[in-house]
Amino acid sequence: MTTTPPASGPQTEPLLPQRAVLVLLSASFMGLVVGGLTYFSTGNVAGAVLAGLTCTGVSTLALHQLIG
Repeated sequence: MTTTPPASGPQTEPLLPQRAVLVLLSASFMGLVVGGLTYFSTGNVAGAVLAGLTCTGVSTLALHQLIG
C-alpha cells in the first residue's frame, strides 16, 4: 500500500483570503440590515432591495479601504 504526499499548490490555498471574507460578510450584513429597515419603513420591496444593494456596494468599498 502506497501513500501519496499531500498535494501542494492551488488545491491547498483558500478560495478567498480571510480579509476578503471579512469585508464581504460585513458588507452583506450591513446591506441586509439597511434593506430590512427600509422595507419596514416604507413597505416597498423594490426600494428596499435597491437600498440594500447600494449599501452593500458602498460598504464593500469603504470596508476595503478601512480594513487594511
